[in-house]
Order: sequence, then structure tokens, then C-alpha cells
Amino acid sequence: MENHTENKKIIARIENLARQRKNILSLPPERALNEILNSAQSTALVHSFSEEDFYFLIHDIGLEDSHPLLYLASDKQWEYIVDLEMWKKDRIELESVTRWFDLLFKVDPNRFIRWSLDQQTEFMEYYLSKNIELKIRETDQDPSDFGDAFFTFDDIFYIRFIDEPVKDEPKENEFRETNKKHRDTFLLKFFKTLSDYDHIAYQKLLLESSGVIPVETEEEAYRLRNVRLAEKGFLPYEEAIGIYQSMKADDFRAQDKKFVAEDPGRKLFYPVPLYHTGVLEEENHFTIALKRIKTDRILEQIQTEFAGLCNEIISADRKTIRERKELKQIVKKACGYLSIGLEKLSGSNGQCDADRCAALIQDYPLSNIFRVGFGLALDLKWRAERWLKKSWFDSKGLLLGFWGEEWMGVLGGLLIKKPLFYDNYRTGELYREFLSIKDIEETENILNEIIAFDELLSLISTEPDPVANGFLTYKSFLLTLWARHYLKLPERLLPLTPDEFKRLFDNLWADKDRPRKTSLLMKELFLDWLSGKTGLGHYEISRKLGQSLEKIFNEIESEYGKVSVEDLDPRYILLFLVKTKEGGQQDE
Repeated sequence: MENHTENKKIIARIENLARQRKNILSLPPERALNEILNSAQSTALVHSFSEEDFYFLIHDIGLEDSHPLLYLASDKQWEYIVDLEMWKKDRIELESVTRWFDLLFKVDPNRFIRWSLDQQTEFMEYYLSKNIELKIRETDQDPSDFGDAFFTFDDIFYIRFIDEPVKDEPKENEFRETNKKHRDTFLLKFFKTLSDYDHIAYQKLLLESSGVIPVETEEEAYRLRNVRLAEKGFLPYEEAIGIYQSMKADDFRAQDKKFVAEDPGRKLFYPVPLYHTGVLEEENHFTIALKRIKTDRILEQIQTEFAGLCNEIISADRKTIRERKELKQIVKKACGYLSIGLEKLSGSNGQCDADRCAALIQDYPLSNIFRVGFGLALDLKWRAERWLKKSWFDSKGLLLGFWGEEWMGVLGGLLIKKPLFYDNYRTGELYREFLSIKDIEETENILNEIIAFDELLSLISTEPDPVANGFLTYKSFLLTLWARHYLKLPERLLPLTPDEFKRLFDNLWADKDRPRKTSLLMKELFLDWLSGKTGLGHYEISRKLGQSLEKIFNEIESEYGKVSVEDLDPRYILLFLVKTKEGGQQDE
């Protein structure tokens, strides 16, 4: 009975810490720090943070202001910081080791000594082997034999700091000199404190560091680090990149469901990462589905899984994420492709079936839902690449600018390694991640138009030369050829003279009232010409490209519908190729 009562008290304390933790993470950094330090259980509260949340919290607060939190942190939280901060890909970054070891040493010197000897022995030995040279004085040996660079605390072990070779770049040498001073200052303090704390341990550490085989030690340290971080979702790059492997909806439905704890009384008493879901902002299929889950144990499991997914994306993108703003971008990316995947799998066609989406995230791995969503963007990328290889456009050696600013942007976003949506600053960014099926469909529609235009242009025998690629777009290519045909000029791709363009300009409009509308007769004549040049019927051209061609004539109306013939300036005529007065061609 007493044990049962005690267990209930422990559970109540854990739940109370969880509530405090959730509240603290919702506060501004300064208030969060004060809230923790003013808590009656500040040490227990800090220990209750997951390693991921603690890492982001100290960076949000600022490392200099986070000394009290680092002092209270657990050994696992220290180790997590070391694992993230001291590696650059698969190599130990010595400058980062110095910076963080010095910071942790300042926080609590004696604890750092114990921690480095008990839990970071091999790592510390490797670090010392890269930074010091050790000599042991024989009984009959004069210390002056070692030179002035060596120092000692016991007249037996003599140490010299290793200097990096001088580079040709003055700025780099200045940076290295600053790092060297920082390292020397830290190691002097560390050796003095360790020698006073336990001189035998001091001598043992120095002796063993002189026998380290750096390659083997670094390889083993990297392996152990990967094992620890894999539990958080930080897989090695070659494994993490699998998150971008496309998964078809049929393959998704064929998989087994994930394990979910069935015991209603079972709770997750280990710290659940809250930072990742805490920066969710946009309303989409994933966030709406999360709100439908009322069972704490399931919600905590999904929160942990979502944090792992974000960490895997960080590993696959080879990024170091420290601040909330940087994490938001990763969370937004994960959330966007999850939403696309849920929309595809639920068959909701833009309407959120919240119950169906909630069932999907409870029953299946979030990573596979992400892969379904990303696979739709990847399919567009692969289609664009397949088309490009056999396109008329590429065979003529034309540049992407041929497709105009918007279409060039869309193609540019699809042809990079990981496809991006061309937003054109509508939400403040030129490129961003795909966030919805609507983004996928919008990009697909434009790609369809580009491919259809490319097929149409391949049927026109006129070569794009001699016009320079930088001045030519598909619009000016078609409209200039048609204008020359209408004006009964030789049907070659040559710029019109200003007078020739004015003759066309007078006949473009249905009436003289401004803003003018394009004459229906001129549209029909354009369609007749296009049909004659390509061999395609009017219906087929209209079916494939009717809306696109209508947009071009709408653009003519928008650009020139309010301009009088006397005010025409060839420098600002972009939809047709027109010579300037100097005899050149207008800039695009």
C-alpha cells in the first residue's frame, strides 16, 4: 500500500514537471530562464527537459546567459550538446571542442573534471593528442633541454601546445591565433585544476593521450555518437537521406501499422520533445489531425515521432539547427509534406477529413507519410528532367530564360537536387518548400503548359537563331514570327523595325477606346497561322494551349492597351522582337 502511494506521488511530480515544462517553453527566453531559476525544483525541472528541448532553450536564451542552466543540466544533456556541436560531418571540429569544453569548465570546473574523466575519457585523450606534445623528464635530465615552450606542474610531465602551420591568408592566421589563445588559456586552467583535483588521474590522462591512434579513436567516437543520436532521429547522412525516397500510395497502404501502446494507463515518463510541435504555426491537414487526438499517451508518442522526423530531415539536409527560427523552417518543411501526404492518402481533394487524417498519423509512421508527400514533388522533378533530355528547347541550346520569368522560376525549382516551389515572393520567399496539394497542382499545370508549348514549337521549322538566347522568349518567338507573316515579311526570326511594329499595332485592337481589347479577328488570324505552321487543327491547339494563348493576348492588352502609337518605345516592348532606333534589339 505504501509503495502504491509513493508511486502515485512520483507520477504526480512527473506530471507537474511536465506541465511546468510545457508552460516554460511557451514563454519568451528571458521569462523562461527566470521561471526555471525561481522554481522550487529547479534541478529536477531542468533534468525533465528532453535533450533536444534543452539544447534549443539554451540557444534561445543565449549561451552566456545560460550558465545557470548548464550548471543544473544532466550529464546526458551535456553529452547531447557535445554530440551536436563538436562534429562537422564525420570529423571532430577541434575549435568547437575548445569552445564548448571551456564553457562547460567555466560553469562547474570540478564537475567538468569528473565528467571528462568518467564519461569522455577517450574523447578528451583524442583532443589532447591533437593539441599538446608531452615529454617525460628523466631523473638525470635538465628541464632546459625541452626548451622554453614546455611547462610543467610536477617537474616530471612537460607539456607544449602544438601550433598549427601558418597560412598565406592574414585574416585566417589572425583567426587561428585567436583560437590558439583561447585553447591555451582553457587547457592551462584545465591541467591546473585536474592536477590539484587528482594528480594521478592528471598524469594518467597525459600519458594515455600520448599513445592515442587518432584515426581509430575518431572513428569509434563517431560510431558511438551516431548510436546515441540515432535514438533522437539523427541518423548518419547516408541513412537519413532515405527520408527523401519516394513512396507510392499503394506501397504505403500495404505496410504494417506501427506499434501504439494499448494500455490506457501507460504513460511516457521519459521527456517528450515539445519544441518541434511548439513552433507549428500554419493550419493544415497535419496540425488539424493533431488537434483531433485527445489521448495523451498517443499524442506524446506522435510528438516524439515528429521530433525524430525533423531531426532526420536535419541530418539529411546536413544542417546545424540551433535557433527557434531555423527550427521553424525544418518543422514547416516536415509539416508541409506530411500535409500533402495526408491529403493524398485521405483522398480529401483539398477538404480536410480530420478524422481520417488523425487515424493515419496514429496508425502509420510519420516518416512514410512524409515520403508519400515528398514523392509527389519528386515525381514532378523526374518528369521535368525526362522532358528536358528530349525537348526541342534543349536541342536548340536555349537558356531557361526562354520560358519567361515565371516559367523559368518553376523549372529552376524542379531541376535542383531537392525540388522547391516557385513562390515569387507571394509569401516573402522566392522559393520555398511545397506545402499543399495546391502547390503541387499549380506547378504541374505550369509544367504541362511548358511541355505543350515545347511540342508545339518543335513543329515550327524556323530556327531560333540568329537572335541571342538572352533576348528571346517563347512569347516573342511566336508573336514575332506571326507578326512577320501578317505583315508579309520574310518568315525568319528577325526583329521588326519600329515602323513595321506600328503597322501591326494599329490593327491589333478591336476599337480605339482605351483600355483597348485585342481584335477577335487578329486572334483568329494568329490561330490560322499557327495551325498552318504546325499542321495541327484549331481544336487540337485550343484544347492543349487555348488558355495559355489567351493569356498571351491578355498580356498584350495589359502591356499596350493604354499606350498610344506615338508613345511606343522599342526599349519597353518585350512581347515582340523590335529594333531600337540605334539599330539594335530591345533588352528583354
